Amino acid sequence: MSRTFATALRFSLLTWVMFGLGYPLLEVGINQLAFPGRANGSLVRLHGRVVGSRLIEQRFRGARWFHGRPSAVHMNPTSSGASNLGPSSPELARHLAMRSKRLLARHPGLVGRRLPADMITSSGSGLDPDITPANAYLQARWVARARGLPLASVRRLVTRDTRGPWLGLFGRARVNVLSLNLGLQRLRD
Repeated sequence: MSRTFATALRFSLLTWVMFGLGYPLLEVGINQLAFPGRANGSLVRLHGRVVGSRLIEQRFRGARWFHGRPSAVHMNPTSSGASNLGPSSPELARHLAMRSKRLLARHPGLVGRRLPADMITSSGSGLDPDITPANAYLQARWVARARGLPLASVRRLVTRDTRGPWLGLFGRARVNVLSLNLGLQRLRD
């Protein structure tokens, strides 16, 4: 019995060292070598200073910036989540109507136009860093006006930062809001 127990204990320790320590350290090492940017959170630096991550939405205020999707968790990454309101929810309908009304009050030129869904609906995580190209092109007019930039320059920025579906198959075209806003900053520099 004690011999069987000792063998089981040695085997348990060996598997713990191999799979509890060795394998995770090997994975971290490979990722650090092969994908250092992604392995460290896809951080974005400007003038040597970290200004955000390409993976989590950053909050931008004012008409001079592109804005991300509404957030059900108010951009708080510690409580990531959706509103859990279904399509038949009267509360969701109220939220969407309120967001639409606020958006139309700020931008009367949108009255009668079909709004991209991501302008008024929150994302599943509440921290989505991307918007649709349709949303970005609509915002381009306001941003260009607020910054005194030619609309064509801002639209080129949106076109440059638009990413298609992964491998041309999975997902939808998207634009990273942080990249757009950093591009705006570079237009002025």
